[in-house]
Amino acid sequence: MFINVAQNGKWELNSPQIMGIINVTHDSFYESSRAKSMADFLAKAAQMISEGAHILDIGAQSTRPGADIINTDTEIANLIPYLEALKNAYPTQLISVDTFNPNVAEQALKAGAHVINDISGGSFDTKILEVVSKYNAGYIAMHITGKPQTMHQIEERADVIAAIINYMEMKKELLAKYGITNWIIDPGFGFGKTVQENFDIVKRLQELKVVNLPILLGVSRKSSIYKTLGIGPEDALNGTTVLHTLGLLNGASILRVHDVKEAKQIIQLLPYLQ
Repeated sequence: MFINVAQNGKWELNSPQIMGIINVTHDSFYESSRAKSMADFLAKAAQMISEGAHILDIGAQSTRPGADIINTDTEIANLIPYLEALKNAYPTQLISVDTFNPNVAEQALKAGAHVINDISGGSFDTKILEVVSKYNAGYIAMHITGKPQTMHQIEERADVIAAIINYMEMKKELLAKYGITNWIIDPGFGFGKTVQENFDIVKRLQELKVVNLPILLGVSRKSSIYKTLGIGPEDALNGTTVLHTLGLLNGASILRVHDVKEAKQIIQLLPYLQ
């Protein structure tokens, strides 16, 4: 399967893919994901590309619980120099930008990004869908409830998978109105869900195939893993690997990760496990 992306590109998803995370924030939950300088940013990008990242996901707005929502001008100012530097250093590298702000999304696409990774799925501001459509960008929509200030509050529901399927089917109808029909779903591990619901998402990921769109799994070093194990995110790679393996076996198309080399090794071993 191919996802059309901005800059007249295509993203092939016929085999498992790796999305490497680089944050240009000061407060993302995993410190090692933060670029401390332009040199550090480019070094992280170079390492991830060499280790097998198919796409790099750049974020200038933390979405961890309790994070402050920064204003549009600040997010753009924080993001664009890094994005332009990455584009200049690696002109053919596929780049995603993690934002729910339509103005940020547009500036990112103008600066050379290919994909918009929107945790809100257009729920915070539907103008982002206009931007994605205008630039023929790739699009990732995550399952979320609430608004930026309440997105980590847990809602009562009988079945988290049924809720995600219903949400994504409604998003299919909405996005189709903007001409967006070929996109990627993210079940939203860690966003407004109980620990058990997060683990249920990974265990039952195959059920999301009914939506008939590629699935991105973003579990890397998240709190459901490290709090369950009684450790911190810096020690959560082993637990992350367990969930990545199960997710791939259950149909994930893309792993969004902090640790590219280890994710690549899972993918290399996968044919022997199926």
